[in-house]
Amino acid sequence: MYDIVVIGSGGAGLTTALFAKELGKKVLVVTKQYPTEAQTCMAQGGINASLSPNDSIELHIQDTLNSSYQLADKEIVEKVCSSAPEVVKWLDRIGVPFNREGKNLALRKLGGASAPRACFAQDYTGLKILHTLFDNALKVGVEFLNEHFLLNLIVEDGQAKGVTLLDIKTSSVKEVLAKSVVLATGGFSKIYGKFSTNGYGAFGEGLSSALRAGAKLSDLEFVQFHPTSLKNSSILISEAARGAGGKIVDSSGKRFCDELATRDRLSREIYKKLEEGDKVFLDITHLGEEFLLSNLPQEIKLAHIYEGVDPLKEPIPIKPAAHYTIGGIDVDKELNTSIKSLYAVGECANTKFHGANRLGGNSLLEVIFFGKEAALKAGEEENVIKSGYEQLQRDEKFINALFNFPNKIDFWERGEFLSKVLYHNCGIIREEENLKGVLSLIRQQQRELKFMGLKDKSRVYNSELVRFLEYGNMLELSEALVISALSRKESRGAHFRKDYPNLKEEFSAHSVIFKKEDVLHLEFKKNGKD
Repeated sequence: MYDIVVIGSGGAGLTTALFAKELGKKVLVVTKQYPTEAQTCMAQGGINASLSPNDSIELHIQDTLNSSYQLADKEIVEKVCSSAPEVVKWLDRIGVPFNREGKNLALRKLGGASAPRACFAQDYTGLKILHTLFDNALKVGVEFLNEHFLLNLIVEDGQAKGVTLLDIKTSSVKEVLAKSVVLATGGFSKIYGKFSTNGYGAFGEGLSSALRAGAKLSDLEFVQFHPTSLKNSSILISEAARGAGGKIVDSSGKRFCDELATRDRLSREIYKKLEEGDKVFLDITHLGEEFLLSNLPQEIKLAHIYEGVDPLKEPIPIKPAAHYTIGGIDVDKELNTSIKSLYAVGECANTKFHGANRLGGNSLLEVIFFGKEAALKAGEEENVIKSGYEQLQRDEKFINALFNFPNKIDFWERGEFLSKVLYHNCGIIREEENLKGVLSLIRQQQRELKFMGLKDKSRVYNSELVRFLEYGNMLELSEALVISALSRKESRGAHFRKDYPNLKEEFSAHSVIFKKEDVLHLEFKKNGKD
């Protein structure tokens, strides 16, 4: 048994584990892949902190609140932004190789910021932070359990007792018991399939397992689309390229937008241009070879490999793609969920820091700041753990049954089709009739699930089994997402309704969705209100 089991090995999970270990706790980090493959590496541009004489904590707070469209919790924003300089100094101390200008950390300006405040490591910032955290976790002896897929939470009398896991290598089911469970599983943007910047696997099993266990989710309708992903592969081109002076142009070479507008506005401008039948490009040729190779080497390589384009000489074809899920498991100011001894942190949690639209550079700040908070809170738990929880037997029975499901309908094909429909109808621009159509499609696929099965009957490294489980989570979260989008009859931040284009004061509240007797229910809740 462990004091804390952390599900997820990205920036949030590793930070939680590091600080938990420092507190003398017995901690286990569970990951379905390997720690260095987490989505944190997708955060390329930088981590925000007010470190310049031309900037201030007050400006950082105001930029974050302005970007949130009145939906961020001011108390949370003030707390996180005020702590940002110390967060960056801690990362610097443990070895993150930030770029420097002399003795000072170099800073770049990202979209929505009123001053340069993003500390960066070339265009590999998230990756460098992730590797540094992992190195430090290994040094202090954090225990890892790799290649294990989260199935369900073990909950008794409203309190989390641990988790059930699928051993991907053997297809066997295991339980891990702990005094507290910290979900750090990342977001669910991969439900948009080929229209997402996320790597393979970001289907939101943390959110799905929490929802099934009785926890509440909130603000799922706020999915942030990154304005600059590669046209064909949806691989991210960092906001740093625009922060350095990159231009967004149409097929005639004409600029048509503010490149440093917030991501929601910029994504809509680009999407509309594409819907008109035009093409859109990111032009960084004028920045010069020396600057580009020094500051944006990853972007240069990605454009070469995946688009066959040389960014030193020609513009890069782009489109917006699903990048970050702002909503998540609903938590209070101390990261408590609605289930005792269960905490959530990072992209899978809704801390009310981002509101309706995330400011570039704030995601890495959030995962580090709240990772420490999660360790402090989870480390205080007193929880009586016994043996013989029924969840293990239920999940063993379910996994064994999957191998006998009829394979009459191809779930791979269904999943790809749903991803495309979600992008065009519950993506950057939404309206009622289309959303209702998507909801009908999701429920049809849910009914068909019992007719879908596995072609591969092997028990060893059965990737089809994992993908089937992810598809099930995708259906669960897609339904919750579309219901949330239908219920918010306004436009606010990352949620834009063509039929309700204006912001409405009555919706200055968080959408909260939960299951009651296996039926989804939604209500709106103001900040600070039960």
